[in-house]
Amino acid sequence: MKATTMLALALIFLGAAPELRAQHTAVVINLTEQTAYLLENGRVALVSPIASGKEGWGTPSGRFHIIKKDQNHVSGDFGLVVDSYGRIVNPDATPSSRVPPGCHYMPAPMPDYMQFGPFLGMHGGFLPGYPASHGCVRMPHDFAAEFFARVEVGTPVEVIGNARSVTHVRKAIPLVQAGDSGRGVDPDEMVGSSRNVTRVRRALPVVQPEGPGRATNVHSWNKAQ
Repeated sequence: MKATTMLALALIFLGAAPELRAQHTAVVINLTEQTAYLLENGRVALVSPIASGKEGWGTPSGRFHIIKKDQNHVSGDFGLVVDSYGRIVNPDATPSSRVPPGCHYMPAPMPDYMQFGPFLGMHGGFLPGYPASHGCVRMPHDFAAEFFARVEVGTPVEVIGNARSVTHVRKAIPLVQAGDSGRGVDPDEMVGSSRNVTRVRRALPVVQPEGPGRATNVHSWNKAQ
């Protein structure tokens, strides 16, 4: 009887482990800074550059929580049209876009997707150095993977600031390197008034031109995404 009780308690504990971890982890997304912070036990463990929603597709501010994780998510609304050689014909397509003969539609990849609202989530993607998405929060692939590994369903997400306040761009170098959780940062230092934020990034490297008259290859596009 005692062994059965202990086994039941162990199973309950294991089942509750993700929820317990979620309570000790949080994400703060600062739209003015175009930066996402991962907090663990009240200290900043990771800092990632982001690209939030562009004009007309702004990422909403407020308090949310992670409701779904999908490592190999693809967009149901946006993508591109490519030809039989893998060259991009339309880089801003939707499922209803015209597809010329010999071409096909490809949904936009959204790897390490962490959904925290309706049609809203963090994921690996292309960062041009300014708000550019359709509402989601893009991160460099390595940081998206780090965030994905550390958050759980239930992890709180707070979105602060205003993307309209971003007036410059800055180099996309993280303030805290991936895995460098030993160096703590006071959350008050990064959740301050967005009016005082003046630092901005330049863009991450984008897909390089492949020569005059040559279309971008879908393989290069996917790596940039």
